[in-house]
Amino acid sequence: MITLLEARNIGKRFGGLHALTEVSLTIHKGEVYGLIGPNGAGKTTFFNVLTGSYTPDGGEFVFNGSELPSGKPHKIVGRGIARTFQNIRLFRDLTALENVMAGHHIRTKAGVWGVLTQNRFTREEERLTTQRANELLDYVGIGHFAEVVSKNLSYGDQRRLEIARALATEPQLLALDEPAAGMNATETGQLKLLIEQIRRDGITVMLIEHDVKLVMGLCDRVAVLDFGKKIAEDIPTVVQKDEAVIAAYLGGGKHAD
Repeated sequence: MITLLEARNIGKRFGGLHALTEVSLTIHKGEVYGLIGPNGAGKTTFFNVLTGSYTPDGGEFVFNGSELPSGKPHKIVGRGIARTFQNIRLFRDLTALENVMAGHHIRTKAGVWGVLTQNRFTREEERLTTQRANELLDYVGIGHFAEVVSKNLSYGDQRRLEIARALATEPQLLALDEPAAGMNATETGQLKLLIEQIRRDGITVMLIEHDVKLVMGLCDRVAVLDFGKKIAEDIPTVVQKDEAVIAAYLGGGKHAD
């Protein structure tokens, strides 16, 4: 298997709290990789360090054979890692189409002069950006809502829109932070099918999710965090039976968010 992302001894502290302690894991190209654990185990902190929202206090990420920059989200997106958020972060007053177009602009080449003069190259690039945004809205199943302002979409459709916007950045790795949160059983089933399609289309997926049934039925491998430390990493059927994992979920220990 070809390694896409390697986390090497990632550490993150907030004052005296060790949110992540020497977390190491490897994600292979073409897989769906799950990251689970009790509330406050460090999952979202790991995503935030990976995607540049936080700077690690130790360790490094290697992506496609090269070290990722720390604390620089735009450069990490440019390298091919896109994410969604636990709390939806759309441009609420823009339409669904405009939200996805905004995601794609990191891959466009028109500069300030091109935007001001609206030359032929810029107009063609804008046309292609609009076309691609409409294709992605269809891809995630909300093409008929292209002209709807995003704040007026249902919660589940806002989740889908956020995935479409992330896909517009043309990622190699798509990091999804609790994409099924707030979804009913039907919406969750549709989300599972969408993630499977994304993987079939060549994009590697890393998934944080509290819906353990979804994770175990979708992911090729799963890592488990507890109190900021990795306590297990294996295929789902092995992780489900791991005594440390069972204790983490049933032991009732207090975790810091």
